[in-house]
Formats: sequence, C-alpha cells, structure tokens
Amino acid sequence: MADYQENQMNYGSAARSGVQYDEGLRSYMLGIYNYMALALAVTGIAALGTAYLASTNPAFQAAIYTAPISYIIMFAPLAFVLVMSFGLNKMSTGTLQMVFWAFAAVMGMSISSIFFVFTASSIVQTFFITAAAFGSLSIYGYTTKRDLSGFGRFLLMGLIGLILASIVSFFFPSGPLQFAINVIGVLIFAGLTAYDTQRLKVEYDFYAGNAVAMARGSIMGALSLYLNFINMFMFLLQFLGNRE
Repeated sequence: MADYQENQMNYGSAARSGVQYDEGLRSYMLGIYNYMALALAVTGIAALGTAYLASTNPAFQAAIYTAPISYIIMFAPLAFVLVMSFGLNKMSTGTLQMVFWAFAAVMGMSISSIFFVFTASSIVQTFFITAAAFGSLSIYGYTTKRDLSGFGRFLLMGLIGLILASIVSFFFPSGPLQFAINVIGVLIFAGLTAYDTQRLKVEYDFYAGNAVAMARGSIMGALSLYLNFINMFMFLLQFLGNRE
C-alpha cells in the first residue's frame, strides 16, 4: 500500500511537471509570436507612412528612392540584424528590444516602394496568403515529431546561394534568373519557417529557468520568424502582385 501511494505521488509530481513545462513552452512561444506580430505592425505603419509622405512630397520621394540614401535604407536592416546578432550578450534586454523595434521601422521604410509598384489590393491579398502559409508551416514545425535539423542545414546552404544569386542579379539583371530566385526564395523561407519554429522549441529547454536568456531568446526568435515572413511575402508578391 505504501509503495502504491508513493508511486501515485511520483506520477502526480511528473504529471504536474509535464503540465508546467507545456505551459512554460506555450508562454515562451506566445511571447515570440507577439513580438513578431508587433514588429510586422510597426513595419506596416512605417511602410505606409513613408509611402504616403513620398506620394505627397516629391522632394522626399526623390531623396529616399534615389542614391545614396536609397542604398543606405536598403542595407540598414542588415546592419541592425548584425548588431543584434553580435551584440546579443553585450546589450541589455531593454536595449535589444529597442533595436528590434527600430529594425522593424527601418525595414518598413526599405520596402515602402512596393506601394508604387503593386496595387494596394494585391499587396493586402499577398499579405494574407503569406500569413496563412506562415501559420500552417509554423504549426507544422511546432507539432511535428520529425527532426528538421538536417533539413535546416540544407536550407541555410540554399539561403547562402540565394543571397549570392541575388547579388549577381542586382548587378546583372536577368528575367529568368530573377524568376528562379523568386521561386527558390519562397521555398527556402517556407522551409525555414517550419525549421525555425522547431528550433525555438528546442532552445526553450536551454533557456528555461533563466529569465534574462529567455527574454533575449524571445526577441531573437521573433527576429528569425519575422525575417522568414517578410522574405516569403516579398518573394510571393513578385508572383501574386498586380503592378500599377
């Protein structure tokens, strides 16, 4: 009888531990998605605001969409990502958060030109299609029992190739090359969405119990998913967007 009671107590303790773990993981992932959603909102507001100012002020439009300022705005998001990645352990959580919001705003400025290229309705339509695809892929990454780490390494190598091809296309424009880049880009960032979601679940085990590491991990995790979403949206827009 004593053994039975002890076993029941151990079982109850394990069950409570499992429930607490699941609740902690859900809270952690929800925090990541909240950061990402807010960053997308900041990007959208910055993009709309920049496009509106450019449409009503020719001088402003000429300034931000022509060199050299256009190149500064174009590459500024990359600079923010590098600062966040390499300065992760040197910045406080509050500073990292501020840099993240600034990055989202600058990203909005850098993609604001889409409002002069594509119709507003096709931009909205593509956004919701991207959101549906992103949500499905992220759910898959969260729930699948399959280990996606090997798949992720393959995608990261493909991403490097995509970046190199994009650089070549920038200096030597080519219709077929750009089409291939768009197709491959959609596939790579779709796969990275599932991979990164699973990776973030695994990282929770390392952060659990460390509030500072978990807070920073939430911001950097949101950055990863945000970049997947934005890039998938931009590549899909090349296919689905109706040009002005």
